Amino acid sequence: MGNIFSFELMCCDKLTSGCWDCVAGQAIYTYQLQESLSELKTALDELKEQRADVIRKVNIAEQQCLKPLNQVQGWLSRTATMINEVDQRIIDGKKEMKNLCMGGCCSMNYRSTLKFSKTVVKRLHDVKVLKRKGAFEVVAMEVPAAPAVERPCDSSVGMESMLNKVWSILEEKHATIVGIYGVGGVGKTRILTEINNKISVPSNGFDMVIWLVVSKGFRIAKVQDDIAKRIGLFGGMWGEKSAEEKAMDIFRVLREKKFVVLMDDVWERVDVLKVGIPLPTYENGSKIIFTTRSNEVCGQMRAHKKIEVQCLTEEQAWELFEQHVGNDIHDGHPNIRDLAHEVARECGGLPLALITIGRAMACKRTPEEWEYAIQVLKRSANSVFPDMDEEVYPLLKFSFDCLPNDSVRCCLLYCSLFPEDYRIPKEIFIDCCIVEGFMDEYESISQARKQGHQIIGSLIHSCLLEEVSDSTVKMHDVIRDMCLWIACRLYAHKWKFFVRAGYELTQVPEVGKWRGIKRMSLMQNKIEALNEPPYCPDLQTLFLNQNQLKVIHNDFFQFMSGLKILCFRANRGIRELPVGISKLVSLEYLDLSYTGIRQLPTELKALEKLKCLKLEYLLDGIRIPRGLISGFSKLQMLKMMGSFLFDKSAAKDNNESLVEEMQSLNHLNELSMSVTSAFALERLMSAEMLHTCTEQIGLHSFRDSKQLNILSLANFKCLNYLQISKCESLEEVKTEMGRTRAKAPNQTQIPVVEPQMCFQSLVKVYISGCSTLRDITWLILAQNLRHFIVIDCHKMEEIINEIKLSQIAEMVGTLSLFAKLKSLYLQYLPELKSIYKDALPFPCMKDIHVYACPKLTRLPLNSDGAKRNEIRIHGKEKWWKEVYWEDESTRNAFLPCFIAEVILLSPLSLFFDSLHFCFQKVTFLSFCFVLEKHVDLKQGNHSCSYPLTCLYG
Repeated sequence: MGNIFSFELMCCDKLTSGCWDCVAGQAIYTYQLQESLSELKTALDELKEQRADVIRKVNIAEQQCLKPLNQVQGWLSRTATMINEVDQRIIDGKKEMKNLCMGGCCSMNYRSTLKFSKTVVKRLHDVKVLKRKGAFEVVAMEVPAAPAVERPCDSSVGMESMLNKVWSILEEKHATIVGIYGVGGVGKTRILTEINNKISVPSNGFDMVIWLVVSKGFRIAKVQDDIAKRIGLFGGMWGEKSAEEKAMDIFRVLREKKFVVLMDDVWERVDVLKVGIPLPTYENGSKIIFTTRSNEVCGQMRAHKKIEVQCLTEEQAWELFEQHVGNDIHDGHPNIRDLAHEVARECGGLPLALITIGRAMACKRTPEEWEYAIQVLKRSANSVFPDMDEEVYPLLKFSFDCLPNDSVRCCLLYCSLFPEDYRIPKEIFIDCCIVEGFMDEYESISQARKQGHQIIGSLIHSCLLEEVSDSTVKMHDVIRDMCLWIACRLYAHKWKFFVRAGYELTQVPEVGKWRGIKRMSLMQNKIEALNEPPYCPDLQTLFLNQNQLKVIHNDFFQFMSGLKILCFRANRGIRELPVGISKLVSLEYLDLSYTGIRQLPTELKALEKLKCLKLEYLLDGIRIPRGLISGFSKLQMLKMMGSFLFDKSAAKDNNESLVEEMQSLNHLNELSMSVTSAFALERLMSAEMLHTCTEQIGLHSFRDSKQLNILSLANFKCLNYLQISKCESLEEVKTEMGRTRAKAPNQTQIPVVEPQMCFQSLVKVYISGCSTLRDITWLILAQNLRHFIVIDCHKMEEIINEIKLSQIAEMVGTLSLFAKLKSLYLQYLPELKSIYKDALPFPCMKDIHVYACPKLTRLPLNSDGAKRNEIRIHGKEKWWKEVYWEDESTRNAFLPCFIAEVILLSPLSLFFDSLHFCFQKVTFLSFCFVLEKHVDLKQGNHSCSYPLTCLYG
């Protein structure tokens, strides 16, 4: 038993000894708590100091465009966490110290104090470790630039669709150079900024995005420096290198990258290779995207894709305007919102104008303020919005100043004489500019007109004019306001414009306002009389188009001796000209088209400088005194299309007299006229001197002719427009080749031109009211035909007859059917079954219109044509459903091309709405002659989509 007891006592001693050692060891934590807390506080202070030093080094490095090392950023983050935690431990330690007793050997809450003491020791160790790891020799270093630097950008309200379009093109691999062009203020820079910010997302896969502002008169050195800063080459010896050395350095860096270069505000070609930018290719995946105000620059930069940024739609414009004017605009008065919509419309969809005017109107709270704004905006925005002068117009004027020469600038300002939103006929505009002296000196108007078309093209490319159709242009409202700001305010002393077009004036301005004016436009008003003569010897241009004039006082022109251009176009109430018009001894351009003038006064002989006389589509025909036309010795242009020119009681004598007089005009180089009999046509054809200047011929009401040999017109080399109307007896148009034809009874013979050489200039044909005509196969001879219209031919069964086609082919050889045709208009052809038996490629076709042609159930289109999918087909829904196609896939392919339309009246309105077929709407009155009661001219009753005055062009 003793041994057992001895063993148990020994084991107990060991256990007691072990427990004592354990308790004593644990007690050390508690006993040294105060010392540990003091040491921890010291270490923490040192860590804070060390962290502050590291942060200071990082800040200095970031100012030098260096990036902190990841380990430094991680250490700073961990030390921040550690400092917060240890600070709290030190605070808690003060509480734990109060629990100690027996000289710190024991605690009233032993377990809690022991646990806390161990944590203090551990944190002391952690702080010391962090201190050792924070001894950085380098805290930051240079790193490659970010793929893109995000740029601040205003809201892109209203531009989402354009952004998506640009982005989708950017994603096309073959579109490596993209040009974005449009007028100043339309939002090009905003789009480019959005693209920059979108590319900055890493998932887009570009190594480098470089933003460059190029601007007018850029320097290669400046562009190279901007690139160098972006790719890390700037500094050191960079400034001492030559342009070639800089280009090599830039090229060396970028050739290894998949880059995007965004160039804003490019005004001229930038030679990217001289700059050092490698040409982007399909293989390297790089891109160059630039903005410019000129379509020509896009060509100079060899852009693979050109995107025009157009003005906003009305809905988009309102959204942008509302954002800047404030959503609470209707709070002040319930009518303000509608008025605000009208103000937004007056901005014409130009974002810069919408923003500027929206901000200006943000504080307007009464309807009267908004009504006044609308009133002034309709005339000129700048007088009520000073910011337009300061922000919008100077921006747009920069485009004006950068036009190539004064001729182009003058022509642009001249456009502002026409009313707002007016479709300006190119020919009228160019002719006036020629007379004004804006063109170079040429022997003929036709030669000068070529320069005029070149100027129009440059203005369109500069986005200062918009092309509406082949024959008309339009000026954006804000561009027009800018031009009026220049001509009427900025340089009023030079231009002396007075423009009140579209003001609904009932009287001409008082005579005092005419003094000193050079160019006055009173177009599209309701003026009925010209009475008191104004004193305006400086006046050069007077536009009175589209008024309601009935009375012109005999002395009205008494003090206008310097007037060069006088236009009465589309004043239907004018029946006669006053004798006092003879006072206009400097007049060079007189337009009386679409008026009720019945006879020209013999006093017009005084107008010895007259170069251009327009007598088109006169309502009642006109008498021209003998010897009057021949008296205009300087006449270069005589336009008489659509007017009955001869007194029927003495038709033969008048025919011969007028033709003889026209042949005596040595400077005549443009002639258009209508004839009403086979005899009159024969007289015109016999006048060989007129063959080279006759551009338009109208054949009207040939009641005694069943056949017409179209080749008899082949000698008119410049013929570009042919009209055949109301020839009810005409059954067939032949293409008979005769080696000779009669010049006139008992006179010599004139050779006929070979068919393959015929009608090279003919681009427009209009046929109507030929009720017995069955086909117009001869049209295939006009290989450059762009537009043709066939209306109200009740027996016409086909456009191209196969037998006649083969006969013409035998004479001519290979024919390309309608290769350049852009528009085809067919209406009121109840027997028409076929355009052509087979499908045609129609490479240039844009519009096909078919109305009231119930038997035409097949179009000359097939699946190959469907691939282009650019043709618009207009007609009634019922007809469209009955059209037969070669297969269902072809039908489905053309479904998106169809535009359902409902005819309200005659072809008149649809013709003008859809085709914009002939310049100046040249067929207006001929339509009236053909359709007779379809339009009541005297009362103006019609169902057209335009007011009647608009139809005059």
